[in-house]
Amino acid sequence: MNGKPLIYFDNAATTHTPLEVLDAVRDYKERFNANPHRGAHYLGIQATELYEQAREKVAKFINAPSPQEVIFVKNATEALNLVAYSYGLSQINAGDDIVLCISEHHSNLVPWQRVAKLKGATLRYLYLTEDYTLDWEEVREVITTKTALVGIAQMSNVLGTIYPIRELVAYAHQQGAVVVVDGAQSVPHLKTDVQELEADFFVFSGHKVFAPMGIGVLYGRRELLESMPPFLMGGEMVEYVQEQETTFNEIPYKFEAGTPNVEGAVGLAASIDFLASVSWEAMQEHEDKLTRYALERLQEIPHLTIYGPQSGTERGPVMAFTIDGCHPHDVATIVDQDGIAIRAGHHCAQPLMHYLKAPATSRISFSLYNTKDEIDVLINSLQGVRGWLGYGS
Repeated sequence: MNGKPLIYFDNAATTHTPLEVLDAVRDYKERFNANPHRGAHYLGIQATELYEQAREKVAKFINAPSPQEVIFVKNATEALNLVAYSYGLSQINAGDDIVLCISEHHSNLVPWQRVAKLKGATLRYLYLTEDYTLDWEEVREVITTKTALVGIAQMSNVLGTIYPIRELVAYAHQQGAVVVVDGAQSVPHLKTDVQELEADFFVFSGHKVFAPMGIGVLYGRRELLESMPPFLMGGEMVEYVQEQETTFNEIPYKFEAGTPNVEGAVGLAASIDFLASVSWEAMQEHEDKLTRYALERLQEIPHLTIYGPQSGTERGPVMAFTIDGCHPHDVATIVDQDGIAIRAGHHCAQPLMHYLKAPATSRISFSLYNTKDEIDVLINSLQGVRGWLGYGS
């Protein structure tokens, strides 16, 4: 990139795709391409089997009780909108509270703003302590018996904070609230068990876990999914259609209108196989070492502020920072000249940016294919940013 070896530190936005996943998608397109659930011919049967095998693999990957509780969508954003418009509009009432964390991605914030306005509910927020974690005294004050729903990411896409989801879910359930967990950032780095978390809904995107773009997952507890009306109408999600009335298919198909992204599901299944070939413990140890090393090295740079936990504990391999006097877009452009891909902007978390009093930040994020040597190249590049912009140091 720009004549330099690529150093890719934008994994929180999307990950790169292993050859095993590319091969699986190509094999499907070359040998089995067909519309599933609709044909009695060989290709249709094969496409259906591959699609449903992928669902079973995802259910096992997140330890869902049943594949029927796994719904394929485009991405985590669509999954969260499905929950907001199907569950939220049918179950949340005037006077209820919806509680979010201030660090939420817009995907788990904007839909709930719409639900609150349409239903007359109150949107309330959990703010953060000085070390960017939850204040449990505030949690107990904000989540009450008036709370109908709590929405929170397991890992912040800006701060890297890993929130104590199991404890938060347990407390919210004591108050009678349903909990929606955004796992888009956590699934690539933490072994996921939705039964252990006791999450009511859990979402993630395939492209952040080495799968193709355009495939995502919504897990929901069966009794909730069965009580929810369909979100999209059309083919596949129906049982019987008459001139004036329609009955709907069973879950998960009730929520999968139209032709699905079979190649995306096949790619997601292959990415899960890829992860299974890598020890979770070894991967987490590697990423933890990278995170700790990066935090140490970043703190060596004058005029640089890190947002998020300053140690490697209770945080993932995502970190945002600013350099005094330097716009994050300029920082990203300068290090790009050295072949380094980082993120710059508000990261779809503008309320958090306002809370931090930082309109934008630069962000780096690691995956299993990154190295300490790459971090050293980044640090050397960052040390020259202020000089590039005329500050002299």
